[in-house]
Amino acid sequence: MSTEESSAFVSDAPAGLLGLADSDRDRLAEAMQELLGSGSINGLEPNRAALYHWVRQHDDWVREIAGLSGLDVAVHHEERLIQAVPRAAGLRLRLHQDATLVWLALWYAGDVRWRDEGADQAFLSVSELADLLRDQLLPDLARLITRGRLREILRQAAKLNLIRLTVAEPFEDSGIEVMPAIRRVLPFRELAQWQETAAKFKPEGIDPEDLEADLAADEDGTGEL
Repeated sequence: MSTEESSAFVSDAPAGLLGLADSDRDRLAEAMQELLGSGSINGLEPNRAALYHWVRQHDDWVREIAGLSGLDVAVHHEERLIQAVPRAAGLRLRLHQDATLVWLALWYAGDVRWRDEGADQAFLSVSELADLLRDQLLPDLARLITRGRLREILRQAAKLNLIRLTVAEPFEDSGIEVMPAIRRVLPFRELAQWQETAAKFKPEGIDPEDLEADLAADEDGTGEL
């Protein structure tokens, strides 16, 4: 067999992601695990800062792998946040109704601080959040949320980088910082939209025994409420 003939059976080493160095492959795996596990990478967290900067430098690799998993990647530079946005309905988060109520209250608390009061940050305590739910927003349904369940809901929101939770004892004294990312998960452009959604959870609008609600795609298909 001639040299020319044998060369037809020789292929070059694959380019792109398959040719990454081990250190980059490890970083890429870490980034995807974080995006799939918590939905975002928060560069403001000390233990995520290095990963955030690595993804910023290699976002084309991350976008390629995320795309294979059915995700888009949104980079919010001003918030130092990298967010996974599901394309398919099966990848979107499903919330119980009580968790949806708490997230609505968190959005409202943040909106009051940012828009009405002109604050740069939105802080409140767990006790203040409970009062907001019970006395102002959804009094007929707030009673369905127990103290233990509220703790679970807030921990989930913290894992998804929607809030920062500083746990104290008693738990009601724990501090909450509502993060701007909640405006992308619950993308209301104005309070009237929030009120329209919240009205669906009034007793006349729901069956109190039905404690499950979905986060459905919005008009631009980003998969939020």
